[in-house]
Parts: sequence; C-alpha cells; structure tokens
Amino acid sequence: MTERTTDPAARPPVVVVAGALYDRGRLLAARRSAPAELAGRWELPGGKLEPGESAEEALVRELREELGVEVEPGERIPGEWPLKPGYVLQVWTARLLTGEPRPLEDHDALRWLSRSELDSVDWLDQDRPAVAEAALRLPDAPGVGARG
Repeated sequence: MTERTTDPAARPPVVVVAGALYDRGRLLAARRSAPAELAGRWELPGGKLEPGESAEEALVRELREELGVEVEPGERIPGEWPLKPGYVLQVWTARLLTGEPRPLEDHDALRWLSRSELDSVDWLDQDRPAVAEAALRLPDAPGVGARG
C-alpha cells in the first residue's frame, strides 16, 4: 500500500515577491492596513506569484495593483525568508519608471526612506533581513530631478 503525503511542508512554498523600489537614493516602505495582526507595520510592497507568472512579472503586476506605478525589475536580492507556514518571501530590486506611488491596496501610508531613515519605521519582522540586504544596494541620491 502506498501512503500519500498530505503534509503541507511537503508541498513547495507559495512565493511572495516584494520590491525594493528605489528612487533618488531612497527606498519605498509601505505601511500595512490589513490583516489586523500586520496593520500598522511596514514592509516592502508586493504579493503572491500567480500560476504561470515569472517573479519579475508578478512584481510588476503587484506594484501596479498596490501602488499604481510601473517599475523595471532589477536583480533578485540573495536570500529567501519564511513568512507564515507554507510561504516564502523573495525580494527583487526595482526602479520606478512612471507614476507616483499611492497606497491603493493593503496599505494606508507610504514613505520614501533614505539610508539614514531606514530604522525610523517599524518593519515587519520577516522583512527586516530583506530590508538590510536592500539597503546594501541602495543607490546614492543622484542630482535633483533624476530617477534611478
């Protein structure tokens, strides 16, 4: 008799992609509005990878839906961080192409943070190591009016 494995740990984890969105030497932080246990804490914006999507496609879609912006994905930040059971976080750098980020879904506030301001918000515990890695890649602020 063959025994079937129904253990959730045996299934591949659901990938949640987040964007380390850079603009003018700053990193975008988004404050969660839901669910209740996460509300009021800050994260890198993003969401779940849908079937058939690449991580880069999911990142572009999620940031369009959540923030109303178009971005260009960059490199994947090394590492993978556990979220709730069965979910892992992967973070990609991204550059703002068009639009001004607005909190459209799942967030009630956004802040652009310089390197010296990164500790000024209460990051979700699972985002802290990703933010530390993103900070290492934070570009220096270019001249006024430049994007990058």
